[in-house]
Amino acid sequence: MDAFLTSTIAVAIAEIGDKTQLLSLFLVARYSRRTAIIMGILVATILNHALSAWLGAWVAAWIPEAWLPWILAVSFVLIALWLLIPDKDDNDESRFLGMGAFMATTVMFFLAEIGDKTQVATVVLAARFTETIWVIIGTTVGMLLANIPVIMAGQWLMDRMPLATARICASMLFAVMAVVTLSSVLWNS
Repeated sequence: MDAFLTSTIAVAIAEIGDKTQLLSLFLVARYSRRTAIIMGILVATILNHALSAWLGAWVAAWIPEAWLPWILAVSFVLIALWLLIPDKDDNDESRFLGMGAFMATTVMFFLAEIGDKTQVATVVLAARFTETIWVIIGTTVGMLLANIPVIMAGQWLMDRMPLATARICASMLFAVMAVVTLSSVLWNS
């Protein structure tokens, strides 16, 4: 359950203010079919994060066991620092809008997640935890927890959400995960 809870919390917090939340706002303004948008996010996230998690698990299997905690801790610190940088809305995927709410959301979300903070976090979390399926489920739930309120409440919610505070909290969470990762190594030595 640690893999699931850590993955869910990490992605839900990291996703606040992310470009995919801005994409959610854009999609809900464009389409009135909220269920189709949510299902598109679900499918895109499962596909993207499953590939990412399996990559993380594969990489972890090839890295010497003594190096893994150190690499993971540095990765968590780098993600923590990256989270402090606000995302920009770089929506040039408008060519997909004619596909309908579900397909446009699926394609645009999948593409938006490539190289995104939450995708990198998924790779690192899967390398950290051996329960890859729980990481995939957790990161997917975290993505939905962060985006469904945006889809349902839209601009009203985004106007009241302190994005800088959310980024700082997400950054602190990843910093804590780095400390926990290293402390487990140092305590077990």
